[in-house]
Amino acid sequence: MEVHIFNSMDYEEFVGKFGNVVERCPMITAAVWSHRPFASLEALENTFGDFIDSLLPSGKEGILRCHPDLAGRGLVQGTLTSESRSEQSQAGMTTLTLAQRSQLSELNASYKNRFHFPFVICARMNDTVTIIEQMTIRIHHSLERELETGIGEVKKICRLRLLDIFNQVAPSTKL
Repeated sequence: MEVHIFNSMDYEEFVGKFGNVVERCPMITAAVWSHRPFASLEALENTFGDFIDSLLPSGKEGILRCHPDLAGRGLVQGTLTSESRSEQSQAGMTTLTLAQRSQLSELNASYKNRFHFPFVICARMNDTVTIIEQMTIRIHHSLERELETGIGEVKKICRLRLLDIFNQVAPSTKL
C-alpha cells in the first residue's frame, strides 16, 4: 500500500484498516487519523507512538489491559483477535507442553495480581522460552518500569502490524 492510499482514506475506512494496530484500541486509530496526511509509513508509525506517549499513566495502563494473556483463556476459547492469535501461534503459545502451560498460567496470574494489567511482549520477536524468562524477570520490576517496558512492547507490536498491512513483512517473519 502506498502512502497516498492511506492518506486518502475516509475515517471509517482508515479505522477499519488500522483499527487493531494497537490491540483492541480503535480510538487510538481514530485519533491518529486526524493527523493526516502522513509523509510515510514511518510517519504513521511515529504518530501512533507519539499518541501513546502523550497519554497519562492510566491511559497507558488501559492500553496494556486491552492485551490478552499469553496462552490464556482467549487463546483456548478462540476469542483472540486474528492478529493476536497469529502472533501467539508464531511464538509457540499453541504448542506448549503441560508444564509450560501451567507455568505461564501461574506467571500470568502473579503478574496481573502485581501490576493490574497483563504481561505484554512482542510475541513475534520472541519464543516460548524467552517469553517465560522475561515474565520471570519483569514481574520484579517497579510499576513505573514495567509500564514503560510494556508500552515499548506495544510499539513493537504496532510496528509489525503496520508492516503487515503494508505487506512488507511476511506473517511468519521474526525480527
